[in-house]
Amino acid sequence: MKLAVIPARGGSKRIPRKNIKQFAGKPMIAWSIEAALRSDCFDRVIVSTDDAEIADVARHHGAEVPFIRPANLADDHTGTIPVVAHAVQWQANHGPAVDAVCCIYATAPFVQPADLRQGLEVLQRSGTAYAFSVTSFAFPIQRALRIGADKRVEMFQPEHFNSRSQDLEEAWHDAGQFYWGRAEAWLAGKQLFGRDAAPVVLPRYRVQDIDTPEDWERAEWMFTALSRTSA
Repeated sequence: MKLAVIPARGGSKRIPRKNIKQFAGKPMIAWSIEAALRSDCFDRVIVSTDDAEIADVARHHGAEVPFIRPANLADDHTGTIPVVAHAVQWQANHGPAVDAVCCIYATAPFVQPADLRQGLEVLQRSGTAYAFSVTSFAFPIQRALRIGADKRVEMFQPEHFNSRSQDLEEAWHDAGQFYWGRAEAWLAGKQLFGRDAAPVVLPRYRVQDIDTPEDWERAEWMFTALSRTSA
């Protein structure tokens, strides 16, 4: 059995109610739910939430909300892995056992069904515990700057001041969209970022973290531009 788990707690502070805030004509979470359903990868698409309004919106857009997430898994300090592990254990206690689980973030309007299918293929082909979405940094991280408390600039790695960009190793970061994993890896709390994970590479123009109002505005611009391109 293959399970999609979309974590969506109600306590977002920087963008209040961001999981169900309207984005391009739909509640934000609807984009993740619809991508999961259209991917045809999953036997169940579950939203894990502690919030009744989010639960109602999720059900309206086709997801299941078979439980309310416990309060101890809905605070500001709880990470993704225990939330997904809770959903996997709930499913094991109430129905067929799960073999592969995909955590899809509720604020991932750029996630595509084809990307989810590719992620499952990578997980199965690689034999790793996880396969998750990544994209490349737009600039060499070896030439990154910091601004100190005295408002002066310095390099993180000053030894690369004279290095040419093309001579520096390309760096990647978590795209913040989806994380396929084997059920036993989630249940064991196995670390996501490590040698037992395989990348699912996404283009930078389809990746935007959404944590602040500025992120949200940028995501809307990107979404509008992509919609026009594909129209």
